[in-house]
Amino acid sequence: MSTAAIPVITSPNRNATGTPDGHDPDAAPATTRTWLGLGVLVLAVFIICIDATVLDLAIPAISNALAPTSTQLLWIIDVYSFIVAGLLVTMGTLGDRIGRRKLLLIGAAGFGAASALAAWSTSAEMLILARALLGVAGATLMPSTLGLIRSMFPIARQRTTAIGIWAAMSGAGTAMGPLVGGWLLEHFWWGSVFVVNLPVMAALLVLGPIFIVESRNPNPGRFDLLSSVLSIVAIVGVVYAIKECAAHGIEAVPVAVGLVGLVVGWWFVRRQRRLDEPMLDLQLFRLPAFSAGVLTNLLSMFAFAGIIFFGSQYLQTVLGFGPLGAGFLMLPGMAASIVASLTAGSLARRLGVGVAIPLALVTAAAGALVLLLTGVHSGETAFLIGYVLLGSGVGVITTITSDLVVGTAPAHRASNASGVSEMGYELGIALGVAVLGSVLMGLYRQALDVSMLDPEQAAAARETVSGAMHVASEDGGALGAALHESAASAFVGGMHAASIATAVTLVVAAVVSVVLLRRGRV
Repeated sequence: MSTAAIPVITSPNRNATGTPDGHDPDAAPATTRTWLGLGVLVLAVFIICIDATVLDLAIPAISNALAPTSTQLLWIIDVYSFIVAGLLVTMGTLGDRIGRRKLLLIGAAGFGAASALAAWSTSAEMLILARALLGVAGATLMPSTLGLIRSMFPIARQRTTAIGIWAAMSGAGTAMGPLVGGWLLEHFWWGSVFVVNLPVMAALLVLGPIFIVESRNPNPGRFDLLSSVLSIVAIVGVVYAIKECAAHGIEAVPVAVGLVGLVVGWWFVRRQRRLDEPMLDLQLFRLPAFSAGVLTNLLSMFAFAGIIFFGSQYLQTVLGFGPLGAGFLMLPGMAASIVASLTAGSLARRLGVGVAIPLALVTAAAGALVLLLTGVHSGETAFLIGYVLLGSGVGVITTITSDLVVGTAPAHRASNASGVSEMGYELGIALGVAVLGSVLMGLYRQALDVSMLDPEQAAAARETVSGAMHVASEDGGALGAALHESAASAFVGGMHAASIATAVTLVVAAVVSVVLLRRGRV
């Protein structure tokens, strides 16, 4: 496939094969049933995004109920993304082989069961296990949805609209998460935030077979089990090493695991180049638009996930808002992401993808810098403005990059290409929480004054900012007030450093996207 056929968004009168819409004999316009099927598909996206945002708001409640260590808390949040990232390529290939709808329904059933396990977890370890199982199920859902959209909407303009709706529902789920989660957390126990997954997954299981037409690769070839194992070991090994080194510094075990992951990754790439039917079509990465789409998706989610992680803690723990109040303050940013997703196709057609993507990245970077105006005693207005700018940029990027990646791939490899795109998405989330969260907590511990505390109290205060605030409330008086002030100041200082790192990352991504997209003349 030539690079001229790639920019489906910038060529609104042409479909993914490069021929004009309506003139390709195989490209039939979407029917009412097709659009209803899209509505069913985005149910999965909607609830996954609710689940992710709800968990961020539930961090203080989980900390109080299960008393996880800081490392366990990070694992509760990002083990889902690590597992999903490791399995996405495999699940994308499996969907192309056994049927994308079938894999979607299997994943929905598994996601519901794992949600129930998470809701009634009685320890941090049990919740980590449940989140890992949610990751296994979640890995089947996202590539299946995008792969099905690729087969359901062969005409480029309709597919762009469908992906915009898909991305908007992702933003809608993220927006509803703080409100639904905030209300649940103020009226029920923390596990209720996982219970909301159950009715949506049940609806997906009932409506999916009615409105979604099955699609698969008609000639899938042999499933390569060894490639599947290699991809999982490589991705999980490298991500684990990055996470642990970011959290605890350079240590022998994570470095060794990371080196094993790199070696296995090299083996995986070498094997894909030799197979007639590779699990991952590496030729796609030679297309600048495909590479730009995957990379910018990863880096934008790196920024977004990290800021959601420490932003929700800032609003609740430092400024003292309840879960519902924090949810309302995050709502405008989520709404901006929804609007940006729905208008991204039009923006890209007017400006060109080569302008729209860097512009969106710079907008998101500006949002991260606005967070430097947040303070210990006030800062909700600065947070709201920064989050709106960040959400607007990420909304545009999610729609355009997903359309680029899906439109680039041949139809029979749709789920595989979607798996690559979602792998970047989930790796970005995992690394954003791990790296930015670890940077923040490292600076927090350095700045926190625990000289007035006994060893047990000092350990609790240094573990998490929630722990410090709990110790401060128990001690009360001048000592408690001093600890509260020190913890809040230390956390805000770490948050500012993480915001600067986020802005720099997004600006670098903007420069790289300009180079890649110009090379592909998009």
